[in-house]
Amino acid sequence: MDIFNILTMVGGLALFLYGLDVLGDGLKKASGGTLEIILEKLTSNKLMAILLGAGVTAVIQSSSATTVMVVGFVNSGIMKLSQAVGVILGANVGTTVTAWLLSLTGVEGSSLFLQLLKPSSFSPILAIVGVAMLSMCRKERDKNAATIMVGFAVLMTGMDTMSNAVKPLAQIPEFTNILLAFSNPVLGMLVGLVLTAIMQSSSASIGILQAMCVSGAVSYSTAIPIIMGQNVGDCVAALISGAGAGKPARRAALINLYYKMIKAAVFMLIFYTINAFVHFSFLGKPASALGVAVLHTAFNVASVILIYPFTWVLEKLAYLTIPEGVEEPLKKEPARQEIQLLDPRFLSTPGLALEQCRNAAVTMADLAREGLFLAIGLLEKFDKKTAAKVIELEELVDHYEDELGSYLVKLSSKHLRAKDSQELTILLHCIGDFERISDHAINIMESAQEMHEKKIYFSRKAQEELTIFTRAVQDIVNTSCQVFREEDLELAYKVEPLEELIDHLNSEVKKRHIKRLRKGKCTIEMGFILSDISTNYERVADHCSNIALCLLQLGEEDFGTHGYQDSLLGQEKEEFTAQVERLRESYQLP
Repeated sequence: MDIFNILTMVGGLALFLYGLDVLGDGLKKASGGTLEIILEKLTSNKLMAILLGAGVTAVIQSSSATTVMVVGFVNSGIMKLSQAVGVILGANVGTTVTAWLLSLTGVEGSSLFLQLLKPSSFSPILAIVGVAMLSMCRKERDKNAATIMVGFAVLMTGMDTMSNAVKPLAQIPEFTNILLAFSNPVLGMLVGLVLTAIMQSSSASIGILQAMCVSGAVSYSTAIPIIMGQNVGDCVAALISGAGAGKPARRAALINLYYKMIKAAVFMLIFYTINAFVHFSFLGKPASALGVAVLHTAFNVASVILIYPFTWVLEKLAYLTIPEGVEEPLKKEPARQEIQLLDPRFLSTPGLALEQCRNAAVTMADLAREGLFLAIGLLEKFDKKTAAKVIELEELVDHYEDELGSYLVKLSSKHLRAKDSQELTILLHCIGDFERISDHAINIMESAQEMHEKKIYFSRKAQEELTIFTRAVQDIVNTSCQVFREEDLELAYKVEPLEELIDHLNSEVKKRHIKRLRKGKCTIEMGFILSDISTNYERVADHCSNIALCLLQLGEEDFGTHGYQDSLLGQEKEEFTAQVERLRESYQLP
């Protein structure tokens, strides 16, 4: 074996790892976080959790990614530790799918069907079709499918190149002697563990082992302990993810570690004890890529079946290692729970991270609305506790905007689908509007406080007008929050007429006040306060309009709220005018 064989092997390894990465990214983008969101919500049943864990891992081609996600779920309070156990067990089964795909490199036979199964036969076709689709297709769904094809083709080409490059190694005595040393169970496990820990991917390390098997120098006595070590080494990513997180997350990472250690130790103990008496004949035979896939799957499936009735033992071990202590801050501050969901671990799965951002933004909208309505209530009867609550809610909304804004900016640097990227932009716009609504709540509260301290009140007529104005504002806020929460585009069309109505009410209320001022029925001081309140009302309505228009524009290519608003009003001007007239009749000032 010369330097060129080594370069070919290294190049094949590079292609293999790159293909695995591209394939995983393509599959993640194609799923759009849907599977992960299902995983988050449907894990109350342990068997279902195992199946979902296996399914998600099979799709995203990484048990490490699934386990890291689970650590994030537990850390955020989305998932209980008992639910996480099932997903972790399933992830260990799902990751074996990659080994079966890679075993296709070992297909031998002269029949047409077997020839078509060989990567060297179909990989070039996949690559040509994938590259052509990437060049010509405009739809994102097609581009994701093309990325998966190209990734799979590169993966298989790298695997094939690597396998062909290591074939001559069988003729080198020094290499075969090294492999014989790895047949020592302890040493073999250490090699598999270290290799997987470095690469942080059992799929990648299993692929390398399968490529080495093509040389014919790797026996089953060498492959088995290496596979065991690879299973244990796969937990490194989760342990790193759990470091510095809350106690629940660290326990989830430890459950993954304990499960992998226990299943490897039990298997090795039973297998080699039986071998001491029976002497399995197949151990001395050369291992194949298919044989490695069978062993890998059989070992993980059998482990899940055996441990399934005793998952409570894993939980117990995790609690013994990290005992209960002081309650987590999450339980003390329920109002901030949604912010806790913005876990950095989810950034590797953009679709899921965006879903968590939406959940947090919906909570932020509810907090802004609550603060505004409390402030409006203070205009009738001022109360210091309620005023303090308005201030507290405004500070909380500010906190949400800071955290959400920072998280969304980080998320924007990830590979997002076009629709997800646009929704991210919408969220950034909307959280700014909700924050401004809470600022106007503070302004209204301060106006109420000024009236209370100076002991001044609105005239009966002004109070009647303000009551109708207030009802219109409350309606537009409720409507826009519902539009945002439910993404109800049909309801969104009802917001702009309400905003037009509120502009009209704002103008009318101020005109009527000037008339009363001229007749001496009102004071200038009360006029300033009324003007401040009505201006804040009108600006709240503007922000509600922005939110609805952002949602309506979600499917549009160009983002420009004012231009889109003009287009919207121009398309159905007659219907829009009719809606505004009907609203004026419903909210007619006395």
